[in-house]
Amino acid sequence: MKKIISILLISVLVLAACGRPDEGGGSANEGNNDGEGGGDNYTIRLAYLVSEEQSTHLAAEDFKKKLEEESDGRLKVDLYPNGSLFSSDREAVEAVQLGNVEMTIPALASVSSFNKKFMVFDLPFLFDDYDAAYKALDGEMGQQLLDELEENDLKGLVYAENGFRHISNNEGPVEEPSDLEGLKFRTMENPLQTDTFKEYGANASPFAFGELYTALQQGTYDAMEQPISLLYTNKFYEVQDYLTLSSHFYAATILLMNNDFYNNLPEDLQELVMEASEEYRTEQRKIAQEQDKEWLEILKEEGMEVNELTTEQKEKFREQAQPVYDKYTPELGEDLVEQALSANE
Repeated sequence: MKKIISILLISVLVLAACGRPDEGGGSANEGNNDGEGGGDNYTIRLAYLVSEEQSTHLAAEDFKKKLEEESDGRLKVDLYPNGSLFSSDREAVEAVQLGNVEMTIPALASVSSFNKKFMVFDLPFLFDDYDAAYKALDGEMGQQLLDELEENDLKGLVYAENGFRHISNNEGPVEEPSDLEGLKFRTMENPLQTDTFKEYGANASPFAFGELYTALQQGTYDAMEQPISLLYTNKFYEVQDYLTLSSHFYAATILLMNNDFYNNLPEDLQELVMEASEEYRTEQRKIAQEQDKEWLEILKEEGMEVNELTTEQKEKFREQAQPVYDKYTPELGEDLVEQALSANE
């Protein structure tokens, strides 16, 4: 009997030492090397919230394939879609920061919790179109912000996208800010975005994405805002009746890697990671925009009533949100805000 108890105790201790990815299992680089110089193997656990049919995952599959094939097997990439490891972007980013997993692809808005300058991209109606967004994100401004993430133990690789975000609700078409007054409105975990919808008169508050469908179904919230891709893939059309194409925020995503993990990779693998990330960005954006067109038509077929804000209507929303610009510009820096706005020129 003592022998059996000893064996069981040893088994428990081994399992505890291994840990799950979301319980601080440590860097995947640990315990995965073959012990021969120059021949080390590395595992990248890549976690994100979206489903397998969304553009983020489809492009991540090619990202995985490229890294594994062109590294001759020295890199292994494990994909964890559907929020299978973490129920919110913030949790996933924190896990990468701590080295519990190696990578995540969160909505950019969640990164402002780690560096407030990223809130500049959450200013309402900041970009007129995709070209303006790409000019800001892929240029000097975006790169400078990526570099600053290293101070937070994060390696910012590239920006991708969820697309422009739009308003959905169960009360009626939204054509002016007053249509949002009093609605229980879910926002992302981002104070600037929450403040924006409070300016429109909504009863706005943040709520975890992974539990949002149930909250809408149970009436905890009347309204929310999402890009078309997430409205479709998460079947929010089943619990939301009206969709207003408002394009109030451009929703970027970001490829994040644990900074120590990246720096510990051999130089040739670092270069391969960057090359694969840039290819991911191009492919993912292309798929995302194709899906938006296709899935918007399906949302209509599923019964959502869709209206699109005119340029004049958008201007009313932007004017009413001016206090948000006034509040956050001193905090973010006037130069940074002007640099972002200049991308529209």
